[in-house]
Amino acid sequence: MIFSPSLSFHRSLTLKPTNYYYYNSGAVTACLNVEVRVSGSSQNTSSLQEKKSAEIIADEKKFIVGTYARAPLVLSSGKGCKLYDVEGREYLDLTSGIAVNALGHGDPAWVRAVTEQADVLTHVSNVYYSIPQVELAKRLVASSFADRVFFCNSGTEATEAAIKFARKFQRFSNPDSKEPPYEFLAFTNCFHGRTMGALALTSKEHYRSPFQPVMPGVTFLEYGDTQAAVEAIESGKVAAVFVEPIQGEGGIYSATKEFLQSLRTACDTSGCLLVYDEVQCGLGRTGYLWAHESYGVFPDIMTLAKPLAGGLPIGAVLVTERVASAISYGDHGSTFAGNPLVCSAGIAVLDKISNPTFLASVCEKGVYFKDLLVQKLGGDSHVKEIRGLGLIIGVELDVSASPLVEACQKSGLLVLTAGKGNVVRIVPPLIISKQELELAAEILVKCLPVLDQASNK
Repeated sequence: MIFSPSLSFHRSLTLKPTNYYYYNSGAVTACLNVEVRVSGSSQNTSSLQEKKSAEIIADEKKFIVGTYARAPLVLSSGKGCKLYDVEGREYLDLTSGIAVNALGHGDPAWVRAVTEQADVLTHVSNVYYSIPQVELAKRLVASSFADRVFFCNSGTEATEAAIKFARKFQRFSNPDSKEPPYEFLAFTNCFHGRTMGALALTSKEHYRSPFQPVMPGVTFLEYGDTQAAVEAIESGKVAAVFVEPIQGEGGIYSATKEFLQSLRTACDTSGCLLVYDEVQCGLGRTGYLWAHESYGVFPDIMTLAKPLAGGLPIGAVLVTERVASAISYGDHGSTFAGNPLVCSAGIAVLDKISNPTFLASVCEKGVYFKDLLVQKLGGDSHVKEIRGLGLIIGVELDVSASPLVEACQKSGLLVLTAGKGNVVRIVPPLIISKQELELAAEILVKCLPVLDQASNK
C-alpha cells in the first residue's frame, strides 16, 4: 500500500516524511517524499539502514495500542522458509507466524488461488451463498469426523462459537430442564483465546485477572488427570469439555490416548460434548491431518484456525450432525466469515496438506529433527526435555528461554517461547527441508552458551 501526503482525512493529521527505504536488487526507492541519492551519494548507507528499523519501531509505539511486546525486528518479505527484514537480513523461520504459515511464505499455488479469487470476488457477506465457502466446507467434512462446518475469522472466535453451540445443544437436548448443563471443563496450561468467553477457558491467571469477572462456570483440572475429569463430567453439570490434544502455548504437552478416551466415554455417558481445540496442533502440524487422529478418539466439536487459510484470517468450527441439529438461523453469525477470498486460500492449503505424501513427509521430518535435537542439545545441562510430535516441538529448559530465543534471532533463526517462558517452541513451515532443519539445529547449539551467561547473572 502506498501512502501519499495528499490524502485527505476526516480529522486533521499531519504526515511527516519518514525515512523508510526499501532495497530491491540494489535499487533504492523511497516511501513518501523523501529524497534519496544513490550514485555518488555522500550519505552513509549503513547509517540509513540502521535508522530504518528504529524509525518504524518508534512509529509503532506512537500509533498502535501497546498490546504486543514485540521482538525488535521489522520484517518486510519472505519466501519459502526464509524471512527478510527491512535491512535485507535473512532469517530461517521456525515460527510460521505462530503455526500459521504451514506452506511457508509465497507458496505458488496459494498465491495463485488468492490473486485469482481477488480478481473475481472477495466478499459478499453471509446474506448470500458463495461457491468457495461451500467447497471448503465439503472438503473439511470429507476429511474429518464432522458433518457440518461453521466459519469464523480466528481461533478465539471459533472457541466462542463452540461455547455457544455447546450451551445451545444442552438446552435443545434438555427441553424440560429449568437449568440444563451449562458449565465447562478446561485444563492446566491450556490456551483457547483472548475474547471474553475463550479467556474464561484459558488457564493462565495473568491472562484473565485484568478482565475479571469473566464468564462463570469454568473449572480447570490438571491436564491428564483422568479421575478428576471423569468425576466432574459425571456430575451432570458440564455442557462441554475443552481440550487440546497437544498444547501449544502451554508448552508442547501431548495428551495420552487413555486420557482422551476416558473423556470421550464419560461425555457419552453423561450427554456432555467433547471439544478439541486444534487451532495450533491441527491441519498437518503433527504429521496427521488432525492431531486427534493419532489417538483414534474423536470429538463432537473441533475448532480450527491458524494455518487453514495460509496467513489470511479464518476460523472454523467442525461439528457432528447431532450438534448441528441444535443450531437454528440467527443463533450465531459473522459478517466477514467464510468469504470467497479466504475460502479459496483455504482450499489451496487443505488440498496440499491433506495429501498423504505431504503428511508422510511431515512425519519423517519431525522424527528426524527431534532426533537431531536430542543428539545435539540433549547433553546440555539446561535442557530438561525435548518433546512433541511431527513439526510441533518443545525444548524445555531449566531457565528462561528468552536469552536463547534472542541469541537465535541475532544469528538468523526465529523461534518462539511457550509454557512458563522456559520452553523453546518450534513450529516451522511444514515444507521445511532437512537441510534447513540441520541449519536450525546448528544455530541452536551455537547459541546455547547464552543460557550459562544468563543463569550466572
